[in-house]
Amino acid sequence: MLATYTRSGVWSIFVAVLLLLAGLMAIALPFFAGIAASVFFGWLLMFAGIAHLVYAWSERGAGAVLWQILIGIAYLIAALYMLVLPVAGVVTLTFVLAFYIVVAGIFELAVFFRLRGLPGAIWFLVDGLASFLLAGLIFFHWPSSSLWAVGTLVGISLLFSGIARITFPLSLRVVRG
Repeated sequence: MLATYTRSGVWSIFVAVLLLLAGLMAIALPFFAGIAASVFFGWLLMFAGIAHLVYAWSERGAGAVLWQILIGIAYLIAALYMLVLPVAGVVTLTFVLAFYIVVAGIFELAVFFRLRGLPGAIWFLVDGLASFLLAGLIFFHWPSSSLWAVGTLVGISLLFSGIARITFPLSLRVVRG
């Protein structure tokens, strides 16, 4: 596996550079990155809605077919909302993101309390508290936080993905020496 990865190291670095550039652009222009994320999620929901509608015909029983059709329609409505009204989609995504961050923070605190006697467990506490702080910032300033929240967080994610993909092949070269 190591040999396979080292052969693809050049491609990994190329992709890493693209991810780094995309991450920096998203952080520099968070509202436009948020719009792009909204449109992207809109298309994902569109494909998921179509998949549910197609899958409905393979179900047995009227109740199962009806349930799959209703789920498919819900996905399609959400997709159309995000594709036709991408700014409203970003506002909605920001609100949902804030709820997600709160729930993630709760789970991180639960992990901390479960592992609190172990070395390094403090980082779960830090992560949980940081999650609450970020969610609070988003909720407190919502809907105006929609101008920065989704795009900035997508940008940070892209940036860290780029860093991981550029440092791993480079560290393999150091190990192989």
